[in-house]
Amino acid sequence: MIGFYNYTVILTYLSLVSSVFGIYFACGIGGMQSRPLYAIICLMISGLCDMFDGKIARTRKRTDAEKKFGIQIDSLCDLVCFGVLPSVIGYSVGMNGWADLPILILFPLCAVIRLAYFNVMEDERQKKTTENRREYEGLPVTSVSLILPLLYSFKKEIGAEYFPIVYGFFLFIIALAFITRFKVKKPGMRTMMGFIGVGAIELIWLLYKTR
Repeated sequence: MIGFYNYTVILTYLSLVSSVFGIYFACGIGGMQSRPLYAIICLMISGLCDMFDGKIARTRKRTDAEKKFGIQIDSLCDLVCFGVLPSVIGYSVGMNGWADLPILILFPLCAVIRLAYFNVMEDERQKKTTENRREYEGLPVTSVSLILPLLYSFKKEIGAEYFPIVYGFFLFIIALAFITRFKVKKPGMRTMMGFIGVGAIELIWLLYKTR
């Protein structure tokens, strides 16, 4: 079989599997009722997996080909998890008019532009240094796994009539942030653990608010 198969890619693949489940829940495939809440939870799981896949990959000595493969599959999976899934969730919560279509297209488009640009720049960077990346340019796509669940938890307060508008507005702003030039410090382990704590609180809050 083509490809590289070892423990360094497991979390990346699990992230993709979770997002596909999220798309399934959001769309309500097979006559099942659309369940955006489950899709949001899948988005959070994908974010958790993505947070640690790079660190796990660096625990193994890899060939240059394995490193490049890891970069490519990470970005390809991120596109589905944090580019496509949020737009599908948007459709499931009511962004299903012609006026919503440009935003539903713009979001994954900006995500793929950012991810492709990152791949090119990361390849150039690794030719010059073996040091780990210290900062990102633009908003990382993984950030939606914390932003959108928090937004969804206020769906009742915002109201079913207005929530698709608010959700679309957030998608638009986040999409622009993906491709805007500003520096974001790469989180260390302590910060990442803080993100996990925030995510856990968000999940509890989300389940409480939507019960």
